[in-house]
Amino acid sequence: MPIIRPLTEAEFATWEAQSVPAYAADKVASGAWAEATALEQSGQEHAALLPAGQHTPGHHFYAILGAAGAQVGMIWFAEQDRGASRVAYIYDVEVWPEQQRQGHAGRAFVAIEDEARRLGLAGVALHVFGHNRAAQALYEKLGYRTTNITMYKPVGDAI
Repeated sequence: MPIIRPLTEAEFATWEAQSVPAYAADKVASGAWAEATALEQSGQEHAALLPAGQHTPGHHFYAILGAAGAQVGMIWFAEQDRGASRVAYIYDVEVWPEQQRQGHAGRAFVAIEDEARRLGLAGVALHVFGHNRAAQALYEKLGYRTTNITMYKPVGDAI
């Protein structure tokens, strides 16, 4: 049974509707954006990255499937140049809350590695928010290594 399959139009629309506010919340939690402007900034970044939505060239959207074949999450990557190589850059991976801690994300990442090889890509890269310790642990377990770290310390009331 497949682990991933392309998202349907309806699944993409559902994901898109929740993705913009979720990304805004992560950017606020990371200290990168002010809450007052985060939703607008997230919408602008989303529109810039995906001018043709699901059909933006070089972007790939997949449903993550559970053992029974039902969707349990989604994963999005884009083909990007990294130095002298072309890689799959993961923009988003989600496993529905009730489906978490069952190995779905790990299996999806292995399937994405296979898809990257099929596309002739050299590797898989991603960003993980500092506050997302569970994701960091998963990526380390899967063999990802840290390539850079950005740190921040607030020193006053202003963010």
